Formats: sequence, structure tokens, C-alpha cells
Amino acid sequence: MEQLDLVIIGGGPAGLAAAVSAWDNGVRSMVILDREAKLGGILEQCIHNGFGIHRFGEELTGPEYAARYIAEAEKRGIPYRLNSMVLDLKTDPATGLKQVTAVSSSDGLMEFSAKAVVLAMGCRERSRGALNIPGTRPAGIYTAGAAQKFVNIKGYMPGTRVVILGSGDIGLIMARRMTLEGAKVEAVCELMPYSGGLNRNIVQCLEDFNIPLKLSHTITAIHGRERVTGVTIAQVDDARRPIPGTEQEIACDTVLLSCGLIPENELSLSANIPLDPVTGGAVTDQYRQTAVPGVFACGNVLHVHDLVDFVSEESALAGKSAADYLQGRLPDGGTLDIKGAGGVRYVVPQKLRLPASEDLRLYFRVGAIYDKVTLTLSCGEKALAVKKRPKVVPGEMETFIVKKETLGNLSGSLTLTLSQEGGIA
Repeated sequence: MEQLDLVIIGGGPAGLAAAVSAWDNGVRSMVILDREAKLGGILEQCIHNGFGIHRFGEELTGPEYAARYIAEAEKRGIPYRLNSMVLDLKTDPATGLKQVTAVSSSDGLMEFSAKAVVLAMGCRERSRGALNIPGTRPAGIYTAGAAQKFVNIKGYMPGTRVVILGSGDIGLIMARRMTLEGAKVEAVCELMPYSGGLNRNIVQCLEDFNIPLKLSHTITAIHGRERVTGVTIAQVDDARRPIPGTEQEIACDTVLLSCGLIPENELSLSANIPLDPVTGGAVTDQYRQTAVPGVFACGNVLHVHDLVDFVSEESALAGKSAADYLQGRLPDGGTLDIKGAGGVRYVVPQKLRLPASEDLRLYFRVGAIYDKVTLTLSCGEKALAVKKRPKVVPGEMETFIVKKETLGNLSGSLTLTLSQEGGIA
């Protein structure tokens, strides 16, 4: 068993940023474990631009963004092991050390004993099986990310006439990508009355290419025996149920699914880490430490981000916090719960650890489109901070920053409430 201070599970943008940050804050005994054959994670297949605007002040493609962090990790000599699948994570009750079990074709079964662990496993796509779409099971049905890998990495075209279900960012980007490669995207259907992607992607990927976006629509049947021959779509009501009489058949040979991402938290469950039922990720404090001391989570395994720049920002915090934990610098006071109310679906972090040594940055998403909103963070009846926003939408993650000076002598729980003129949303 290899003895280390820190094990980072995942070599994508989150794991790389956490490793670089931990190294810069004094950690030298560490390793990155990743199941892929190359560092960089999902960025390696995201060949479009738009990455790095916040982090580097310039537009980069996904591989360019990954290359910068890979270069930083290699410059520091941070060790990593590729093609290494982590199978289990648990805590030794006697010593408190984290036991990480992994396997690879070159090294066989590997065991690591670490004082701290950073979870950076990313997320996976929701598949057809999770959506319960009626119809046959022909070839030609892919998640948008799988189709992206086929086109950008393997050089294969999944099909020539495409219908996309869901308007997440990957689906929007693949609508453009398939069009550029010569395919005809017949429609993008979205169950909700609003898009799940960034507004810039709606404009650049759909409107600029005259691809129709059908809101409040879903696929009610998939047709075809050996290969997809078409789909039936229908409008849905306020309860998301298909409205009889609104059915429409669209001929196609390919269906792409962009219906949400699920944080990859099987390891977290095996380590008995409590998960947030809304985000699907771990419950953490502002240092991104989970309920298990010494285990930190960051990036899309914690909650789904819009931009990789924010993944890197959060993961750098987790890496620094892991270093602080190893060196005994993390606050060890009690915690207060943080929750959302009104139109706020979730808030990350879900805990405030006292005493608060830095400003508190909250990430949150809303459950619908709201105009002219007021956001209030309160502790009981006391309002700690109030901010106004002209508009908030579900497809874009929002932030709420609270000065550390307002976080002293608190008790109870904190609530982030969204309200409009006339009351709480």
C-alpha cells in the first residue's frame, strides 16, 4: 500500500486545478488517478472555442484549455496514473486515513493510503433508459456527448438527419457541430418552457444556423427496427404530459439525447458521504469539504457547472482547502445549514463552517425564469445581504457573495430567498 498525503480522483479540469493548487500550497506527496488514457477529461473532445474567457482572459478550445493545466501539472512534477480505475474509497476507522483502491492494466490492483482525498470525477449523461421514451430500440440513438466523441475524436458521423431531445449545452453545441459536418438537424425539442443551455449557445448554435427550437415539446415515440427512421414529438402541458392531438412525425436517422448530467458519485456513496438530492453531488461546506473529514469535492461531481472556468476556480479552492487540512489550518468550528427558498432550487455550499475566514461565495440555480428579482441571504429574521438581479434563468448558474464581516456570531441556519414584486417567488 502506497502512503500519500493526498489522492486526487479524476484528471479532468477539476482534478488538474485541484492538484496545481494543492502543490502551490505546500503539498508534495500526492497522485492524480484517472481512468482515461490521457489527462484533460471531457475537454479533449470539446474542440469548439469559448473556454478560458474568465480564467485566462482569452478564448480557447477545450484541448487548449486542458493543455494549459496539464503543462502546469507537469511543470510542477505532479505524479499521475492513467488508465487507472478507482474501485473503492473508504475511511479506516482506527486511523482516519482514506483507503483508495484502484486497478489498471499495467499495474494491476493498487492501494493507496491518504490523509486527504479530492473527488473530481465529473459527471455522466442521462441515457435513454433513464428517460423512459417509448418505441423500438434501433441503432442511431446516442447521448450528445457520445456523438461528440464520435465526430471530434473518432472521425465518425453518427447520422445525416438528426433530432435532438433536450437543450442542454452539449446538445446545442452538437446541433451546430452536426450541421457543420453536413448533417441536417431537423429540430431541438425541449420538455421545459425554457432552454437548459446558456443563452449564448442558443444564439450561436441554433439561431445562427436556423435550427428550430421547440420548447414544451418532447419525443413520445421512436420508430425503426434496425435503424431509427423517425420520431413522434408532441407538445406538453404544464404538468409535462403530452397533449393529445399535437403529435407530429419527423423523419430522421439519428436521435441525440441532451437531457441533463448526473454527477458521478458512486465512490462518494461507498465512502458514506451524504449527497444533496437536488444537485446529486456531495453536501459540502465553503471549503468544499464533505461530511467525511479530509474528503473534498469539486467540479461537476459536486454540481453541474456551465463553464469550465468556474470548475477551475472551485477546484483550486478545494485543492487549497485540502492543503490547509493537511497542515491543520482549516477552521474546526461548528457548521450552519444553507438552503434555498422561493425560486432557488439549490445552493452550494450547503454548509457554512465557522469561523468564516473568507468571503462566502454561494453558487445557486433557480427553478424558472424570473425578472426583476431580489435575493436575500438571511439568518432567522436577520438579513445578512441583499442583491438585485434584472433576470435569472435556470440554464445559467448564479453567484451570491457575502462579506466575511457579516458572518460572525451566527446561529441557526442561513436561507437564500428569491422574491419578486408582490412576494416570494
